[in-house]
Amino acid sequence: MENSCLFCRIVSGEIPATVVHRTETTVAFRDIDPKAPTHVLVIPVAHHADVVALAADPSAAADVLATAAAVAEKEGLTGGFRLIFNTGRDSGQEVFHVHAHVLGGTPLGPMLAGQ
Repeated sequence: MENSCLFCRIVSGEIPATVVHRTETTVAFRDIDPKAPTHVLVIPVAHHADVVALAADPSAAADVLATAAAVAEKEGLTGGFRLIFNTGRDSGQEVFHVHAHVLGGTPLGPMLAGQ
């Protein structure tokens, strides 16, 4: 655990979150600033700064994807959903603990603004 990491502090229970799914290796919780009717963040319990770091741990990467799929099913996203990983400041990553955004519940439109 990184003591200064917001998401590590959520994993430890030090900071509250609305958890929608938890496994031994992942936690999924509602985003505090949702961009769609369903906006859930899926994180590994172990600290990995970004997707590059997560890729070095294939088991953890698989667990994050499996949890994202479980969340989509649990949330009833039968019409589809978007799974987004931001990696690095240029992508808009704000918390440097890898996290997948599970977005859905409405047609989501183009992938990038202005297109």
